[in-house]
Amino acid sequence: MTYDVVVLGAGAAGMMCALEAGKRGRRVLLVDHSERVGKKILISGGGRCNFTNVGTKADNFLSENPHFAKSALARFTPKDFIALVEKHGIKYHEKTLGQLFCDGSAQQIVSMLEKECAEAGVVTRCGVSVGAVRKSGEEFVVETSVGGFVCASVVVATGGLSIPKMGATGFGYEVAQQFGLGIVETRAALVPLVFAPEDVEKWCDLSGLSTEVVGEALVEAKHARKPVPKFREKLLVTHRGVSGPAVLQVSSYWKPGKAVTFDLAPGMEVFRPLRETTAGRDWNSAYAALRMVLPTRMAERWVRVRANTAAGDWTNAGIARLESELHAWTLVPAGTEGYAKAEVTVGGVDTAELDARTMESKKVAGLFFIGEVVDVTGWLGGYNFQWAWASGVAAGAAV
Repeated sequence: MTYDVVVLGAGAAGMMCALEAGKRGRRVLLVDHSERVGKKILISGGGRCNFTNVGTKADNFLSENPHFAKSALARFTPKDFIALVEKHGIKYHEKTLGQLFCDGSAQQIVSMLEKECAEAGVVTRCGVSVGAVRKSGEEFVVETSVGGFVCASVVVATGGLSIPKMGATGFGYEVAQQFGLGIVETRAALVPLVFAPEDVEKWCDLSGLSTEVVGEALVEAKHARKPVPKFREKLLVTHRGVSGPAVLQVSSYWKPGKAVTFDLAPGMEVFRPLRETTAGRDWNSAYAALRMVLPTRMAERWVRVRANTAAGDWTNAGIARLESELHAWTLVPAGTEGYAKAEVTVGGVDTAELDARTMESKKVAGLFFIGEVVDVTGWLGGYNFQWAWASGVAAGAAV
């Protein structure tokens, strides 16, 4: 019952760490409370696993320390993971914005990691719940439902709070706090936003409608040199609010009580024809112009909402204001769909507590934190998997 390393959590980061440590000759135990490894990998990317993004860089991540992820990401890149995928003969393809997916199923990635772990001598135990982690002299004791394990190093790869129905818990944060590490406040991210009551009647019956937008959260940037990004992707109206890739991206930056804005016609001057003629300066003409760039139902609704809230000003200045409103559809969401629908968790173990090269606690030798449990959160599109692989390798090379 003695190991060099016990890795808590057999997800993307945990498996990557375990196989890397095993390759170095470490005796590794990988445990997970679920009945099988890689459960979140299996549902990712619509079942095809968006396993990395070829354009990954530190700017694609949120963190109290925007520089923290640079070291790990530079030392294990998308090319490195792609090489592993190709070694196992897994076919893949690139979708939009550098996102790589399996041609087959996400099970191929899980099977690849399982095989690598087995070849590295990793002992994997599923269906094992961890009760406590404590330090005993220079060693750790990990108390579980199948007994206690003694080890020199513990790696916490238990993930965040997203998708609790798949077993997500705050256990990793509890371990960190137990050993005196700080936690950056957590919140649901990559999650649909919910309309405020005043917007429900205006928009919710358009559920299922989708259009391309440029979205932005109207919040103050935490870091002067890193402004809040804008995202040009699809928006989807739901029966409760808005979703789709653009909204999920924006949600990671959104704060309660703040607004989000969407450019409904990016790069286009929709109402210019109205200014170029004295004929047809009315709501019917506005609708005719708008339906050329928006789905018909959205164009009709947008015009109706504007007509109900303001008299038409068909001067050139009035048309210019209408154009500006189209490029800044502004909502103040009532909230998000919460952790149940969130793909990831923003916040987590404070990076100020960790060594950026190894993921080891600066306070407690032999204690490591990797993956989503750490305050490093990627954009939608394979970035969070790349952080899992890179942080796992960083810890696996150090334990």
